[in-house]
Amino acid sequence: MALIDWTGLDSAFRLDGGTVRLRPPKSSDYAEWAAVRTASRDFLQPWEPTWARDDLTRAAFRRRLDAWRRDLDAGVTYPFFVFSQDTGALTGGITLSNVRRGVAQTGTVGYWSGVHTARQGHTLAAVRTVTRFAFRTLGLSRLEAACVPGNEASATLLLKAGFQEEGFARAYLKINGEWRDHRLFGLISREREQA
Repeated sequence: MALIDWTGLDSAFRLDGGTVRLRPPKSSDYAEWAAVRTASRDFLQPWEPTWARDDLTRAAFRRRLDAWRRDLDAGVTYPFFVFSQDTGALTGGITLSNVRRGVAQTGTVGYWSGVHTARQGHTLAAVRTVTRFAFRTLGLSRLEAACVPGNEASATLLLKAGFQEEGFARAYLKINGEWRDHRLFGLISREREQA
């Protein structure tokens, strides 16, 4: 069971992060999500796993929601869609996944931004907001993130969000159909650093 009072993806739970509002994805988000992802396909595909043929269909979206619900119930994933506070429009998504408890107390941050709202600060605000949620609400000690070496925008974003580059992993993830090397980043909770 998840550690917070989050009764499901269709709950009213949300996080405010200055210029952005984060909330769990809902079934009613399908049309806007599909439109943003369709418009952003060429922009996103170099940095993501290969999209399935039916990736943008309503059925695939329902499967994605079902997988998030299972992982959320297990307390290992916290998915959010990112919305602009000014316009209310969907700008992207961010997920805190691979949450490990016990001696690790860590999780992995992953994110995407629509092409029309990229580099406007929404994703940076989302990463900072999820970081506060992970450390203050969930009590995690460490966050991790990774990006392919050619994705300077993502690396710069992580550094601005306080992450430090910690290493390099060969053939780390299968991105766009190929096993790709990744730069590895980490962020430790300030409370843990000072202990």
